[in-house]
Amino acid sequence: MPEINLGISAFYHDSAAALVIDGEIMAAAQEERFSRKKHDASFPFHAIEFVMQEAAVKTEDVNNIVFYEKPFIKFERLLETYHAFVPRGLNSFVTAIPVWIKEKLFLKSKLKKDLRKLGFEKPLLYFPEHHLSHAASAYYPSPFEEAAILTLDGVGEWATATIGHGKENKISILREMKFPHSLGLLYSAFTYYTGFRVNSGEYKLMGLAPYGNPAAGRYKEYCRLIREHLVDIREDGSMLLNMDYFSFATGLRMTRDKKWESLFGIPPRNPKENLKGEYTDLALAIQTITEEIILKLARTAREITGSNKLVLSGGVALNSVANGKILQSAMFDDIWIQPAAGDAGGALGAALLPYYLKEGRKCLNPGQRDAMKGAYLGPAFGNNLLESFVKKLDIPHVRMEDTGKLCAFAAKRISEGSVLGWFQGRMEFGPRALGNRSILGDARNPEMQKKLNLKIKYREGFRPFAPSVLEEDIQEYFDLDRASPYMLLVVPVKQDRRNALPEDYYQRELYDRLYFQRSDIPAVTHIDFSARLQSVSRNDNPLYWKLIHAFKELTGYGVLINTSFNVRGEPIVCTPEEAFRCFMQTEMDYLVINDYVFDKSSMTNIRDQYEWKQKFDED
Repeated sequence: MPEINLGISAFYHDSAAALVIDGEIMAAAQEERFSRKKHDASFPFHAIEFVMQEAAVKTEDVNNIVFYEKPFIKFERLLETYHAFVPRGLNSFVTAIPVWIKEKLFLKSKLKKDLRKLGFEKPLLYFPEHHLSHAASAYYPSPFEEAAILTLDGVGEWATATIGHGKENKISILREMKFPHSLGLLYSAFTYYTGFRVNSGEYKLMGLAPYGNPAAGRYKEYCRLIREHLVDIREDGSMLLNMDYFSFATGLRMTRDKKWESLFGIPPRNPKENLKGEYTDLALAIQTITEEIILKLARTAREITGSNKLVLSGGVALNSVANGKILQSAMFDDIWIQPAAGDAGGALGAALLPYYLKEGRKCLNPGQRDAMKGAYLGPAFGNNLLESFVKKLDIPHVRMEDTGKLCAFAAKRISEGSVLGWFQGRMEFGPRALGNRSILGDARNPEMQKKLNLKIKYREGFRPFAPSVLEEDIQEYFDLDRASPYMLLVVPVKQDRRNALPEDYYQRELYDRLYFQRSDIPAVTHIDFSARLQSVSRNDNPLYWKLIHAFKELTGYGVLINTSFNVRGEPIVCTPEEAFRCFMQTEMDYLVINDYVFDKSSMTNIRDQYEWKQKFDED
């Protein structure tokens, strides 16, 4: 009989479920994609139902149900922290403890109750430690027989970072950094202070950092102040936070604002205010410090494990700029990052642990780069559902069943400056759209970044976009000698594709620098000449590869803009209906769902967005 394991993460942020059969990942998805509540932390009823249905598994067939962390140890940390910081944090204590006593302290009972609602009669539950789940999600699906393991996040139970070693089926945790000393929480504190939301805005802070001026005295002073007053960084990458400046341990916000304002000379940024140079330089400073700490930790991992391979997971592993710096340092021959590196990926690690702790690791199939199946682990939707939906609302469309013609059509429209929604196959697991739930544009078009940010995504204009490039063409555009299938490496754009900068470049306002044409692929070239690229393989995603190849045959460029199929504040679309709603409520020009093509200009009968939304909701 096969061993079937269900992994669950929930009750903090990014709840998810994953199903593994005899070590093979069958399905995984975040709850937010079904509930439509971004970063949904609730019990993942919908995600569990999906993974069970996808794998055609009955509840009685599941051998192990594994929750991604140990809630009792988390409660212990909460109590000890409040005791250590008495009398600070009384308000937070009064707010948090009743919730814990009422709900979270009895989490095992709550989990069993929720699982019974899904048909699990007498669920047996297991609780590995949070960072062990992260480590398992990084090591077991990786292509390496042996590797150093680095996990980094805000906090699990007590651990905020671990260094481990994976060999065959065994994971050994060798070093651990403990709360409140946390790189993830340090970065989140700056996320808050620069005007973004904690636990969701960290990638905005990373995107803002290159707008800082590395030659400016202010940036250098910020780096000095951070090192001297906020964090003591040791040579091995361990660190101590000066808790006089932070209130996250016992308070209801990240920083002690008056002390930070006195230190840096600026108040916390109001999210509605325009971005000024002080905040871009501050973003660059903390990104620099973060990279320094991560590189030191990676070097320590190399030294104590003796491994020339590295795998990473935890929310901080989504810092693709730092990942690129690890790769460029050449301290490892190769690195691999779990594409669902945050808490959602903890569900996957939890599902993998019971099998691999007692069985040998499965060999990868020929041509397989890792065990993640391209991260295409979510639901797919056939044409039957789509056809019913289209007929119900009388939506004009064209069918293109020949994939060659479909890709040629889409490539032509993109080359003409159109923005195209692309919805195909199984939804991606993790925060990145990788060509199945994507919005696509022409990377050569200097107006495309502005158009996508302001008219499609409805988000901050400074936000960068990622290129999808044919795997065989990576080195034509970027300084990278290997694949990057999960959009988790930031690397330099080739020197011969860059344009010279004007002498006053760093003295210009943020958006003047942003809209300067820096290369022949300006819409994906960040202001420091970097790009967070996704390489596309014919094996991993044949249809998406075919589309980019068709664009190359038409234009000579094997690269497109790829951004996630959603608007600001919403999760990536899951169903065809959600894709169509997003299409109609933005200024996208075309939408392709499977082999159905929708042209916005032909939809005079439902073009008024409010009337269409009303009609959709009524039906």
